[in-house]
This record gives sequence, structure tokens and C-alpha cells, in this order.
Amino acid sequence: MKLVVGLGNPGRRYRQTRHNVGYEVIAEVARRHGVAAPRTRFQGEIVEAELGECKILLLSPTTFMNLSGNSVREAVAFYKLPIENLLVICDDLNLPLGKLRFRTKGSSGGQKGLDDIIAKLGTEEFARLRIGIGAAPENWDWADYVLGKFNAEELGIIETTVPLATDAVAAWSREGTQYCMNYYN
Repeated sequence: MKLVVGLGNPGRRYRQTRHNVGYEVIAEVARRHGVAAPRTRFQGEIVEAELGECKILLLSPTTFMNLSGNSVREAVAFYKLPIENLLVICDDLNLPLGKLRFRTKGSSGGQKGLDDIIAKLGTEEFARLRIGIGAAPENWDWADYVLGKFNAEELGIIETTVPLATDAVAAWSREGTQYCMNYYN
């Protein structure tokens, strides 16, 4: 079994914001591969999915981005998952809009949700899929930017990126992170 976590913020106010692109990918994976209705568990929403012969748990923490680690830690502990069976999907200000980047481990790069997961798990040794949302325009506060909605042009790019990221999650479940780094980065 594997756990795929999509980061975002709960509630209507945050739908379709740059910070919620992780939620968007999880929703698309669930739409394509989900085998059960969503349940509330581990301070989040969890959906069971099957990708080929692999059982995947899709988790969208509802703790708000900066407290995502509690939700992830609970799920990892409950299922006694080895850390190599965890993939976290999040937005990244430092990547061009629509760019995908897999990593096997590493720092949070300033992403607060990843910061909290690293702190709560006590390790940086888990896979992540970062999705570029582009840098904040000059004179913009980065927090306002990530919590803002995509404009029409950006939304067109994201609407093609989310299905690609969904394909990448399926590839990760079959082939692993190294394969995805070579293919999607």
C-alpha cells in the first residue's frame, strides 16, 4: 500500500487557489482511480484508489497547509507505512507555472506544508511532487499570491498540468520516484 498526499487548504475560500494545486491532483486521481467514497479520517479526507495492482490511499489534509504534518503522521503511523511509500504533492513558487518536479528527499524549500510534514515525521526522506505555480509578481506578498486564484491564462496551463500530474502519480505507484524524476522533470 502507498499513501499519496495532496496539500492545500480546506474550505470554499481556497478552492482553485495556487496553494491548492495538490488538492486538485488528488481529486483527479480519485476521479480516475477511486474505488470508494471519501471518508473523514486522519484529520483529512481519504479515498481508496487502485492503480493497476497497487492500492493507494489518497489523503487531503483538512488541517490547513501549515499543519499538514499531523494528518500525514497519523496516516503513516496507522498503516505502518515505510517512508518510501509516501508521496506528497504541493505547489512551488520557485518553479515556472505548470512545471513538475519529483524529488526523493530534501528540504521544504520554504513550502510551509512540507516544513510541517518534515517536522512531524522527523525526516526529509520522502518523495514529493512539486507543481510550479510561478513566482509572485514584483511587489506582491508571497502569501497573498499563493492564496490567490489563477487568472484565465494561468488556469489554462494548470488545467493541462493537473492531468499530467495525475499520470505522474500513476507512474510513481508503478515505477517509483527515480523513474518519475527521469521522465517528468
